[in-house]
Amino acid sequence: MAKEQVVVPDIGGAEGAEVIELLVAVGDTVELEQSLIVLESDKASMEIPSSLAGTVVELLTEVGKELTEGDPIVLLEVAGDTAVAAVEEPASNPEVEEQPVAPLVSAQTPSAEPVSSEQIATVPDIGTDEAVELIELSVAVGDVVAEGDSLVVLESDKASMEVPAPFAGEIIKILVKEDDSVKVGHELMVIRTQSAVVETSEPEAAPQSQAQPTAVTPPEPVERRASPRVGAISHADTSGERSVYAGPAVRKLAREFGLNLTSISGTGPHGRLLKEDLQSYVKDSMSGAGPVVSGGGGIPVIPAVDFSAFGPVEEESLSKMAKLTAANMQRSWLNVPHVTQFDNADITDLEAFRADMKAEGEKRGVKLTPLPFMLKACAVALRDNPKFCASLSADSQSLIYKQYIHIGMAVDTAAGLLVPVIRDVDKKTIWELAQEVVVVAGKARDRKLKPVEMRGGCFTISSLGNIGGTGFTPIVNAPEVGILGVSKAAIQPVWDGEEFQPRKLLPLALSYDHRVINGGDAGRFFTQLVSLLGDIRRLSL
Repeated sequence: MAKEQVVVPDIGGAEGAEVIELLVAVGDTVELEQSLIVLESDKASMEIPSSLAGTVVELLTEVGKELTEGDPIVLLEVAGDTAVAAVEEPASNPEVEEQPVAPLVSAQTPSAEPVSSEQIATVPDIGTDEAVELIELSVAVGDVVAEGDSLVVLESDKASMEVPAPFAGEIIKILVKEDDSVKVGHELMVIRTQSAVVETSEPEAAPQSQAQPTAVTPPEPVERRASPRVGAISHADTSGERSVYAGPAVRKLAREFGLNLTSISGTGPHGRLLKEDLQSYVKDSMSGAGPVVSGGGGIPVIPAVDFSAFGPVEEESLSKMAKLTAANMQRSWLNVPHVTQFDNADITDLEAFRADMKAEGEKRGVKLTPLPFMLKACAVALRDNPKFCASLSADSQSLIYKQYIHIGMAVDTAAGLLVPVIRDVDKKTIWELAQEVVVVAGKARDRKLKPVEMRGGCFTISSLGNIGGTGFTPIVNAPEVGILGVSKAAIQPVWDGEEFQPRKLLPLALSYDHRVINGGDAGRFFTQLVSLLGDIRRLSL
């Protein structure tokens, strides 16, 4: 028996990779290529396999230690005859002429040289065999992408998803264009990748003495390169996504998909989260096989009821958009402590001004509705009340103030509720806002909104217009902290100190996240907003 050290092999140039898990202990018997430890650099995670078979005598590293190529990992006790084949002893009969020992084969360390090859990225399984629309190219020819980087954005009739690169390399040819219809397996682009080809030299005969056999010396064990494997443990953390068992590449892909890792189950070793788990989750979401939206946060699920027992029924499946909306609304309602305040804005003068501007609007080809005025008034109130233009950090330990004013506008469509975002509202005129409202509402109803056009909002307006009734309580669109609900305006008598005057009043409901906004904050915001709508001249101040 002999004792041999196993060291860190070539790990692809990673310097200072940290040991995040020990996979063996003293006394364990390991096989050739069995994983010993897990290393994680700032770019990737990898398991380091054993270059020898034997029994672990001593661990030469520990969790948290940084290792580089050549650093020792474990000390193994290996069998003496495992490195070379046994050599027969020469015959002892003096009459028999001594035979030369068969030449030894010397092992030479393999050398790896990068070799370029071209591979084609295709549309993966997206949960449907039907053609979907390619709405955005995320890369261009000449771009260098890492595995998992977004290549294109696809949109079905109900949902959108980004397609990640299946391997790293340089984009040398794009085989599709925006607005193309593609299916599973459709070729997207050609990527030049680099791989390593191992070359082993021809065996060389070792010179031997003719008089007597040469002592056999076991050759040095050949180190085997560890192949990086995606999906190792993340550093331990207190809570949330950082405590999920997943590697850097998986986390990056989750960020691109907009997924919460805590809601996805891992199928890798020890429950590790793999890229395939994320892709399956997205596939199920697009196919409508995702998690049921009822229940959550420890709340008991509503029991199933056989309604047909009471009379005739008809069942209709929810659209994918309706399922996503339901899941988002439930998440916000369960996580955000809502408070709603109500008030009426006197828009009598605003409506008179709109009527006076009707002719100019026709010349411009723009219909001047109350919504552009509400957008502009909200922008001024957000500027003067910055807490409403903020969001809590993911760990709820700090407040992030946004130096921009983007406002979401809820649009009711046949596919469900969509919220396109109008950017830099504070920097645009009423006419510009009126024109943009018409454009984005049309794109929403025609299902031509891109995912980026529905992100980045600071605040949301949900206007029910003429079907709004006298009031409602809108749900905050987290991570925003406020939303304005607008109902149906009506003529009502208002006392002016001497007599009742007919005034047109607009019912407003302001819902807010009580973790960020208190009653005083909301009162100041709401009072200013109502004042601005009551006297639109203030919008120019």
